[in-house]
Amino acid sequence: MPDLVCDACGATYADGDRQHCDCGETLWYELSTDFAWPTESERLWAYSDLLPASDPVGIERAAGGTPLVRAPRLDDYAGCRVRVKDESANPTGSFKDRGTAVATAALRARGETEIGTVSHGNMAMSTAAHAASAGMDAVVLVPDDIPEDRLGHIARYDPELYAVAGDYGRLYEESFALGPTFVNSDSPLRVAGQKTTVVELLHQFAGTPDAVVVPVSSGGHASGTWKAVRELRAAGAIEAVPELHFVQAAACDPIARAYRNGDDTVSPIADGGDDTVAYSIANANPPSGDRVLRATRDTGGSVLSVADDAILAAQRALATRAGLAVEAASATSLAAARELTETGRLEESDDVAVVATGTGFRERPPTPDSVRRVTQDELRERL
Repeated sequence: MPDLVCDACGATYADGDRQHCDCGETLWYELSTDFAWPTESERLWAYSDLLPASDPVGIERAAGGTPLVRAPRLDDYAGCRVRVKDESANPTGSFKDRGTAVATAALRARGETEIGTVSHGNMAMSTAAHAASAGMDAVVLVPDDIPEDRLGHIARYDPELYAVAGDYGRLYEESFALGPTFVNSDSPLRVAGQKTTVVELLHQFAGTPDAVVVPVSSGGHASGTWKAVRELRAAGAIEAVPELHFVQAAACDPIARAYRNGDDTVSPIADGGDDTVAYSIANANPPSGDRVLRATRDTGGSVLSVADDAILAAQRALATRAGLAVEAASATSLAAARELTETGRLEESDDVAVVATGTGFRERPPTPDSVRRVTQDELRERL
């Protein structure tokens, strides 16, 4: 197992089981920069030189390999040239499968038979499904205010499932002292797998877009995005690094607030944003928030927040103009691209990749108001 490194203070650890630096930051794996683009597709495993795991089994093999969709009918909406990285093609419908696949493969190689996670839902479902496929036990902790529909989706994989009352941030911290290895949102194994979203995106783009826009919650996926471009640039696999822009829902945006204030650290906020339509990314105390700030400043990007009405409008545009059905949290990236062009941060000629993190849960959609209920006679008159 490669060494673990702290990007904040530079400390290095040889203990592959460790997750946090003595300074408090989450660690990540220091991997070789001896890398060349693969010629054959093996989904995320095609980039094994950048991963701390190998020998996938079951649905681990199916993680990654998601399409990068050129969506010209979204150009007018966003104000730039849009490509959508559609993570709904992963086994359980979200990018979380990338991190889970690498984590279960790595833990299995260590001889571990159990995996745990703390999640609002998508990661919980992914962890439970991958554990079932790999013959491992899963312990899944969710907040007790999680929508009932989500519990049913998670429970179908038969994990040891707990809906826990109390502060979600504290639950994240306390989980590391429990029995199984908890692979939470920004753990080194999960970040290593999740960085393949952007590795794959850049491979498919065959160059470097002007900007990449990614929803952010805990900061784990953002960490992986930044790690990916750093590694690829160091290896000479890309000539330039795209601007990295990260987006939160306005109802729960502690990282965006810190960015707007020019802060180097993210402060928790009192309101967890439970009422936002982007529930999956409503994290009031993001454990890797400080790293997101470093990522944006290193790449010339930004962190912004978008209101629920803009999120819902972007979600509808993705469906009606690109044929992509994504959960609300995923639509924040398109809403952010639109805002970035409206404010002049991005231009009409810019190539912008927006990451749609997944379909996520097939929750009950709002009642449609566009259905035309008619008799057969009326139908003949209309058509």
